[in-house]
Amino acid sequence: MRRRGTRDFRSGRIDPPGDVGHTSVFNRVVSGGGTTLGAMCRNITELRGLEPAATAEEIEAAARQYVRKVSGIHKLSDTTREPFEQAVAEVAATTTRLLAALPERRQPPASVPPLRRPEVQARIAARG
Repeated sequence: MRRRGTRDFRSGRIDPPGDVGHTSVFNRVVSGGGTTLGAMCRNITELRGLEPAATAEEIEAAARQYVRKVSGIHKLSDTTREPFEQAVAEVAATTTRLLAALPERRQPPASVPPLRRPEVQARIAARG
């Protein structure tokens, strides 16, 4: 039996420490020489292929979602604010470069980003 957090070279599967058997981005299946990632968190917004193109605000919101998810930080404190915001800026910059480098998408994403939904815009306007 192998330890968790190691790669099974026969199947190509990676089991992260603490994996409870659910599909995660860490579960990779190697087939036909390529690597296919498992399911991604449903809450991370797809930005490639939007018309009009993703705005800086949408890219930052997606970066914030990602950093919040991987860090487990949901409420910032004085000690977590600076590294969290730095990570958001780095992920947003990398995402911007990635979207610029990828070819055009043939079909738009299946869902509309939250910042483009009328109910979300109304909530934001009510707060402001």
